[in-house]
Parts: sequence; C-alpha cells; structure tokens
Amino acid sequence: MANWHIEGQYMETCNCDFICPCIGSNLTARPTEGDCKAAIAMRIDDGDKDGTALNGLSFVVLMHSPGPMAEGNIKVGLIIDDKADEAQTQAIGEIASGAAGGPMAALAPLVGEMAGVEKRSITFETDGLNRTVKAGDLVDQALVGVPSVSKEGEPIYLENTAHPVSPKLALANASHSRFHAFGIDWEDASGLRNGHFAPFSWAG
Repeated sequence: MANWHIEGQYMETCNCDFICPCIGSNLTARPTEGDCKAAIAMRIDDGDKDGTALNGLSFVVLMHSPGPMAEGNIKVGLIIDDKADEAQTQAIGEIASGAAGGPMAALAPLVGEMAGVEKRSITFETDGLNRTVKAGDLVDQALVGVPSVSKEGEPIYLENTAHPVSPKLALANASHSRFHAFGIDWEDASGLRNGHFAPFSWAG
C-alpha cells in the first residue's frame, strides 16, 4: 500500500525551441541547444507522506542534461518551499529524488549528480492558460498554453508521453525563463522556447 501521495499542478519551461524534441523522441533526441536546462515546478494542493501533511507546499526540480536525456549524466538540484518544516522538507526531498519510489524513481538511473537542496519562498500562480512560478532569486519562469481551436478555453495536449510528471501534457510557449542555481544558468524572454503544464497525481 502506498505510504505517500501528492496531487496538484505542474509547469515547466526549458531551453529547447518549441516544440521540445525530448518528448516526441522518448528522451532520445538531442536538445535543440545541444544540452537541456529545465525547471520542473510542482504545487502540492493535497498530499502527505507517512502522516506528514504536504498541502500548500511547492518545489522545483532544476535539471541539466549535457546531451540527450536518455544518455544520462543529468545534474539535478531541488528547491523546496521555505514554508516547509524539517519533516516536510525531508518528505519532499525523498519524493522529488525518487528515493521514496513513484514517478521520479524511473529517472534516478539517469541522474549523475545531485547538486543539493535550497529553500526559497515559492509562488505558483495559474490564470487560464497562463502559469507563473518564482522561487526566490533562483527561478523565475512563466508560460502561456497553446490554445485549442476545437475546444474553447483548453490547450492543445500531448498524450501518452514518457514524462515523469504526467503522460498528458499541455503544449505551451515559455514567456520567460530565468534559472540561476546549482551551476545551472539560463535566461530567455523570446517567447519561442518550450513549456508544458498539467495537473498531476503521484503515489508511492
């Protein structure tokens, strides 16, 4: 029986041109910049681990892959909401690293370096097809979903993906991205880079 579950909202931006080749190739394609820098932001609306409530907390997994993600050697750093107490910080760390099982455990063999954990104030805002996440001075990213012409108010979706957060992802353009943490640095405000968002539900 699962000893933890979390559910809520996810969004990410990366340095790949829209549409990111990683998703359509099951992580085997070379990123459009040669390497991949991505910030995967998660807002927990409901969840707990071993009796420790995680409701209302957010975290960001910052990643750098030097080439195709399937080839591994990925650097990962974790930013946890500074509202989290010691038990909550430990619980989120175990979930986000895959140590507690669940979706992130599948990526663990591809990780070459765990670069550390930082705590910052994290805001995760949603407004229609727009998502904005800020994690102190370390991450500032925003995106806008690509609107569907067949279903008003909904984005275009990719389904049956190998993405660890959710097999169904909305397509989005990154309005801006700024990452400066764990030696991972990226800034762009062209509106031409890739983004995704989705509700998520994890258990382990």
